[in-house]
Amino acid sequence: MSRHARPTVVLVHGAFADASSFARVIPELTAAGLEVVVPAVPNRSLVDDAAYIASVVRAVEGPVILVGHSYGGAVITVAGTQDNVQALVYLAGYALEEGESLGELQGRFPDSGLADALVYTPFPVPGSTETGTDVSVAAEKFPALFAADVDPELAAVLAVSQRPLAARAFGEAAPAAAWRSKPSWGLVATADRTINPDVERYGYERAGMTTVEVDSSHLVMLAHPKAVAELILEAVRSTAH
Repeated sequence: MSRHARPTVVLVHGAFADASSFARVIPELTAAGLEVVVPAVPNRSLVDDAAYIASVVRAVEGPVILVGHSYGGAVITVAGTQDNVQALVYLAGYALEEGESLGELQGRFPDSGLADALVYTPFPVPGSTETGTDVSVAAEKFPALFAADVDPELAAVLAVSQRPLAARAFGEAAPAAAWRSKPSWGLVATADRTINPDVERYGYERAGMTTVEVDSSHLVMLAHPKAVAELILEAVRSTAH
């Protein structure tokens, strides 16, 4: 086996979270002998975020398994067209079709409890007199909506250390759908109160993914890290040459 025969796993976090949301999954993957990269997603724009993640992927020497949680699923849908991406893994994520936005996919299904908990905050846009709008979750509502089965002390920390998502990302159409050309796996968090689980199921079924369901809150990587790691490892094994 050559030095780069085993893929590198690139973990892409979602909105209202950061790279630390994979803190319990990373040790599982490294214990299995895998290299892991966990970039910080800017959360400014679907197209720009995907371009950034694509640049991270291109910098990896050898094959990549690209994993996206939540909004990170939309990001990997676009970024996953890179030549060295062997497979995609969605964790409670958005699997967009080409030309579809987050808002369009979500709008086909009843709202989760998230809509009533969102907070909108202006932020300065460099080089412009316009302001952007950051979207985050009200801190007092975050644990129940996002992390109901995560340790309460940790959930309280996560609630006040969110990485917001710029509102513009919700309306941007995905310019590509990498699942059309890459084998894909999807995890549905059946107790998700952030994304309606039917949104996850619909996207996965449309893409013809291998799908598993876990009784989990939205932050499945912290609540059920072994189940998440096993799905990623299944993708690794299935794409091994």
